[in-house]
Amino acid sequence: MPAECNQKDFGFHPLRQREIRAQLDCRALTTEGGGLLLRENQHNANVSPCEPLESYSVDQSKTSPRLPFVSVVMPVRNEADWIVRSVSAVLTQDYPRELMEIIVADGQSIDGTREKIQALSAEDSRVRLIDNPGKIAPTGLNACLRVAKGEVVIRVDGHCEIESDYASRCVQHLRVAKVQVVGGPLDTIGETQLARTVAIAMSSPFGVGNSSFRTRKNATMLTDTVAFPAYTRAAIDDAGPFDEELVRNQDDEYHFRLRKRGAKILLASDVRARYYARSSFRSLWNQFFQYGYWKVRVMQKHALQMSVRHFVTPIFALTLITTAVLAPFNSVMRALFEATVSSYAIANLAASLIAAKVKGWPHVKKLPLTFAILHLGYGIGFLKGIVRFILIPRLAPDRH
Repeated sequence: MPAECNQKDFGFHPLRQREIRAQLDCRALTTEGGGLLLRENQHNANVSPCEPLESYSVDQSKTSPRLPFVSVVMPVRNEADWIVRSVSAVLTQDYPRELMEIIVADGQSIDGTREKIQALSAEDSRVRLIDNPGKIAPTGLNACLRVAKGEVVIRVDGHCEIESDYASRCVQHLRVAKVQVVGGPLDTIGETQLARTVAIAMSSPFGVGNSSFRTRKNATMLTDTVAFPAYTRAAIDDAGPFDEELVRNQDDEYHFRLRKRGAKILLASDVRARYYARSSFRSLWNQFFQYGYWKVRVMQKHALQMSVRHFVTPIFALTLITTAVLAPFNSVMRALFEATVSSYAIANLAASLIAAKVKGWPHVKKLPLTFAILHLGYGIGFLKGIVRFILIPRLAPDRH
């Protein structure tokens, strides 16, 4: 039995112990026979993501009448502006209320988030508030998993709203498609003019590359990762806890670990959630800087998790910085700097015009700067991560 499957390492809820002992060979869920049965899972380190499933559809006649208990887990911190709508979206699911619990792990919020969760819990007993002294998402997720009772576990963040049929559709896909993880495309939206511009950039292939769950809206396909995923409990028992070192990108690392063990991740076009984009350039920069910074630590742990798109913006940022510094002293570097800036400016402007033509011309004014923040924030964060984790590893990693 792989060491990762030893539940003593992270102590799941006592009600799960009998099921866990029955799953010590790390088996995965299947739908053979019309129910939630178990089959042997061949561990495969070379799972191919992004496999299209053009003919795939959910057939209700193939599902078992017995529905699994669902635990929705929410690691949050300082989400006072969003938490009520996020939790309310979970509470209004069309899934049977007696088969659902909502566990919110609060990371010592100081903006009134905790009090709002307590009020929601007083109104609906399905909402349970627990503490997350680690303050970050992976420690909150692990705290939730230790007490969650669900056969299916769905992660929801405090900055999003899931559709009313999110849980039921996730359960259907898990049971019919023979996958261990399922999520859907994100509808990234904004509540201010700037946030709407940010949402457009974050849904653009030029802005975020080939990130399927951000850019593919109508495809159902196997992929490498999804946002706000639903997991079979067997898959979680197999993979173990989330990596608590990773402030960001812990889902990328976790999903790679699952795929390495043979799990399949489905992006289902009918599983929908709304994500609210950042409403300031500063918060957007911080978000993507951290994405790039912590991606380096994920790369150290799982080099095969990386793809070409993860290196494009760091190379661009490194080229821009290096040539800018050397340009005053070397004509070749000056020419390279000018070529880098001009080619990026042309590509940025073209992408901005294409996006604005579809989404509205008022966005064209701020789209170029928004794209640049996405690219340089991630790229410079990645470069700092290389210095911090690889070149000078003796420095203790920070959480910024």
